[in-house]
Amino acid sequence: YSDLSEGLWTEGELPDSFIPTCPTVAYMCMILPRLFCGFFHVINKFAREKKSKTEGDVPPSMSGSCAVCVDRVVYLFGGHHARGNTNKFYMLNSRSTDKVLQWVRVECQGVPPSSKDKLGVWVYKNKLIFFGGYGYFPEGKQRGTFEFDETSFWNSGLPRGWNDHVHVLDTETFTWSQPITTGKTPSPRAAHACATVGNRGFVFGGRYRESRMNDLYYLNLDTWEWNEIMAQGVCPVGRSWHSLTPISSDHLFLFGGFTTDKQPLSDAWIYCISKNEWVQFEHNYSEKPRLWHTACASEEGEVIVFGGCANNLLAHSKAVSLLCSLSPRLCLEAVICFKEMLASSWNCLPKHLLHSVNQRFGSNNTSGS
Repeated sequence: YSDLSEGLWTEGELPDSFIPTCPTVAYMCMILPRLFCGFFHVINKFAREKKSKTEGDVPPSMSGSCAVCVDRVVYLFGGHHARGNTNKFYMLNSRSTDKVLQWVRVECQGVPPSSKDKLGVWVYKNKLIFFGGYGYFPEGKQRGTFEFDETSFWNSGLPRGWNDHVHVLDTETFTWSQPITTGKTPSPRAAHACATVGNRGFVFGGRYRESRMNDLYYLNLDTWEWNEIMAQGVCPVGRSWHSLTPISSDHLFLFGGFTTDKQPLSDAWIYCISKNEWVQFEHNYSEKPRLWHTACASEEGEVIVFGGCANNLLAHSKAVSLLCSLSPRLCLEAVICFKEMLASSWNCLPKHLLHSVNQRFGSNNTSGS
């Protein structure tokens, strides 16, 4: 974990099956690096893992899918599988008390987005709002721009490209719609990062053709007006496959990614909305890059960075999970800080708290990176 006042990270081996979730709204996988189906895993605030078997309309193994968890209901859209891109929509109710959770493929009304992957999503009220991505040319009429990728003809025989489309799914009626947006629209892009703060949907970076960008926009989710943000001072370098996590009503946390020069990144930045400035967060693991990962904030004021790649998209390297503590849990940190003095009394703790302490010490293992 990291204390921002000291700029320190702690990294550790979490269970291979660990998938971080957040209370109420969780960007469980803003962009799913790979979805292994058949089981669903969650971890609660005391780091206790729960594993549930899943059945039903289980999605195929995919990459670049977009998923969010809202009130413990997982919504999954798009991705790329063995037969190409898809625009199917699935949901999984993890609130169920059944031993076996059921995946459901939802047949939505309205005109759906084109089949794509590497898109982003915002959650606002009862709506899921999807932006951008890379995939097939739309079959029906869509608002927005689609830019062909000429190299896709050689790679797959089917034309694919980048888009700047905005699609809204009402989770009460399961109806697709496309709003009429105004303002300066971001260029088509994929593998960008999205985050919701209030009624603003922020998007940073992403890839368009051979460029990986460092621009920052927000979409007003009430008026559908785009606004480009010209931040003051030094800004993060352009990147794709990074994460952007809301950590307060005024701050976003940016981590990792992949540059235009195909270099993996390990830098961390905090964007202050009210001051309109980026501040780089210095830490001790600058040689531990991460891309194609996912991240979410916990109710304890921590950001969990999970999965991804440590080098590039095609070369596998086992990556440890990182825990960044933005608001340290003071009692827990004190117990750990004064280990020598308090360790003899640990067995007096309730089991779930003792497990939490042990998990924190176990997270100091760095052998897997």
